[in-house]
Amino acid sequence: MNEAQQERLRSVRRDLHSHPEPAWREFYTTSRIVDEIERIGVDQLYTGRDVVNGDARMAVPDDNELEAWQAKARDTGTREDVLEAADGGFTGALAVLKQGEGPTVALRVDIDALPITEADSVAHAPAAEEFRSTNEGYMHACGHDAHATIGLGVLEAVKERDFRGTFKVVFQPAEEVIGGGKAVAESGHLDDVDHLLAIHIGLDHPTGEIVAGVGGFLAVRQFRATFTGETAHAGGHPAQGRDAVQALATAVQNLHAIRRHGDGATRVNAGVVEGGTATNIVPEEATLEGEVRGETTPLKEYMSERADTVMSSAAEMHDCEVDIETTAEAPSAVSDDALADVVYDAAESVSGVTSRLRTDDLGGSEDATYLMDRVQGHGGTATFVGIGTDHPGGHHTPLFDVDEDSLAIGVDVVSEAISQLSE
Repeated sequence: MNEAQQERLRSVRRDLHSHPEPAWREFYTTSRIVDEIERIGVDQLYTGRDVVNGDARMAVPDDNELEAWQAKARDTGTREDVLEAADGGFTGALAVLKQGEGPTVALRVDIDALPITEADSVAHAPAAEEFRSTNEGYMHACGHDAHATIGLGVLEAVKERDFRGTFKVVFQPAEEVIGGGKAVAESGHLDDVDHLLAIHIGLDHPTGEIVAGVGGFLAVRQFRATFTGETAHAGGHPAQGRDAVQALATAVQNLHAIRRHGDGATRVNAGVVEGGTATNIVPEEATLEGEVRGETTPLKEYMSERADTVMSSAAEMHDCEVDIETTAEAPSAVSDDALADVVYDAAESVSGVTSRLRTDDLGGSEDATYLMDRVQGHGGTATFVGIGTDHPGGHHTPLFDVDEDSLAIGVDVVSEAISQLSE
């Protein structure tokens, strides 16, 4: 990759970095991606409702929230045709190249940001070099700006290479809330895919290191439980009330007491607890937002069933009701060795690659697993590729940044692997 191409990657990444948008609100981001796709030139370009199965979307914000971000995007120059297509939070894009007979290969990259206030110290490169977040309270703290940029770079590289077959790039919204993967997987776009690659930058691997087949995905379910009781005067008539906060507290304590499973790792967390209106009122309503995870999908289901039992029992114990809603979930997945081997071999010839790993554990959750399962379920192969980058802060922290040299490395490794697949 020449210097001009590397500079374009840096420019696109910095533009996306300075305009971070959270799940299903990636209006400017989608518009910028569409600009680049049209510059490159593709055979098919899908946006809006044509990218996802709308009925399968999860964790979609309310209309007021969507409209506020849509208005903000319009003020920053987002294209009206993209805003119209993405109305209702139907963000994201899918580009298709058709270059003759051969396999159908897909690349999945995610595009959403996180609700984190970005560091503004001169020691933080985006602040020092003036591409820090302009959407205060939100930032690309996980590298999705780099993922989208690499996806665009690979699209252009594959078009210029001697690739024979069909190549699709999915610019997926709403990964951070585990809300977009299922909707893309059930869109039908992946049902003819022979090989799927998904990527993630960093993951505590340095610049120049490539992980050909990341594993160790934890299946996850996120939920919101609303406990409902009855108000009463806490001093004069406490026995007349039904304390929703007491039910919630019992649930939190016993969620963490769920017996762990001998077949593998399991997790539980009560992340957000809220309830009550005043010190002298028995609380009528309380809410709990939490999650369970498992090393495999069955282990996640075990934790999920136990968690529902705990919350229902806690409500019954304190004469309350509880409504439990699944807000997002994703299965586990396994990278295919054969496809990971192709990536591993491709990385050997790429300038800038200093070390290669065949596999490493993610240790977390990813909704790319929906896409991987979909492709594998139709007889294809899938792998999750780690692209190392030096970053000063951990993922999901105000200081997170990427080493921009890793952008070109990622593009070259992935595009070389895709070229080899067509041979």
